[in-house]
Amino acid sequence: MQSGNHLLAPLARDEDGQGLAEYALILALIAIVAIVALIFLGDQVSGILSNVGSSV
Repeated sequence: MQSGNHLLAPLARDEDGQGLAEYALILALIAIVAIVALIFLGDQVSGILSNVGSSV
């Protein structure tokens, strides 16, 4: 069992995966906020884009 500890020790100190997980959580939070904003403001944005399209 002692011989396996030296193989697992670098994995315990590796924090790159933790940083990647934090970035993924931030990205997911931004995506959720954007989706919620589009749900609530979708009709208004659609109306504005329709006005712009008909003006052109």
